[in-house]
Amino acid sequence: MSTISSYTPDRTSTTKQVQIRGDVSYRLRRWPALEEAGRGAPPLLLAHGWMDVGASFQRFVDTLSIEREVIALDWRGFGGSKASRPGDSYWFYDYYADLDAIIDHISPHAPLDLLGHSMGGNIAMIYAGTCPGRIRRLVNVEGFGLARTLPSEAPARLARWLSELKTPASMRTFASLQDVADHLMKRSPHMDERFALWLAGEWTELKADGRRHVLADAVHKRVNPMLYRCDEVLAAWENIEAAVLWVEGDKANQNPLNHERYTREEFEERLGRIKSLERLRIDDCGHMVHLDQPGALAQAVERFLDD
Repeated sequence: MSTISSYTPDRTSTTKQVQIRGDVSYRLRRWPALEEAGRGAPPLLLAHGWMDVGASFQRFVDTLSIEREVIALDWRGFGGSKASRPGDSYWFYDYYADLDAIIDHISPHAPLDLLGHSMGGNIAMIYAGTCPGRIRRLVNVEGFGLARTLPSEAPARLARWLSELKTPASMRTFASLQDVADHLMKRSPHMDERFALWLAGEWTELKADGRRHVLADAVHKRVNPMLYRCDEVLAAWENIEAAVLWVEGDKANQNPLNHERYTREEFEERLGRIKSLERLRIDDCGHMVHLDQPGALAQAVERFLDD
């Protein structure tokens, strides 16, 4: 067992459950504005990626010098957010509607700033192009989008989903917090081990079997029967009015581009559709930018938001 002490957050957060859209309980983690001057700035909303939780932004928030309010959500089916009735799949259109409801709750009368990582970045881009008046500034961290699909792929995709429905979905469990931290550091090799141990307690829960269970619905692991509608996605990207900061890590082999079906050249063409785009590549960093290099990300974000 490691003797390394856990991370102690510099900026304290509180969590609360918000009921949205009738039957969905969303967990919001809030870091309040530090001083009176920061209370006039728009809030910054953080949206995590697949198999992550809002708490993973803690070290990023700790390194921010901006004084504004910061809020991180747990997407439905992750962390502390869940619908009252479990389903067979998670639909991206629900995520868009959830985000809209959360923004209504946080900042109903003024646009806010939004940062999304990976899946959260993809959702944020679609939302910002659908409701451009709601977002002042947008930071997309490694939200590449998916490879273009063809209608001819639909029968096989649907057949795979139907097949997967016949088997109960399951998630990996862990024997200890240290095992969880080791797993997190394998996924994010540059992450500080102290923070990994702290995050392990936020990312999992101890259950009656004595093992640590990931706070995520195993249904997320099933294939989605819906094809990725690339042309519709790009139409939304073209409609974004907010200035966009695109951030990626320099470890290209760790990003989610599929070099056979989704090339870098195609992604660059997609980025070219954004009206106001600034780009940043962070060194010694993989896909989990906020975990590998939270300080560098924080510095870039606060400069971008204050420009």
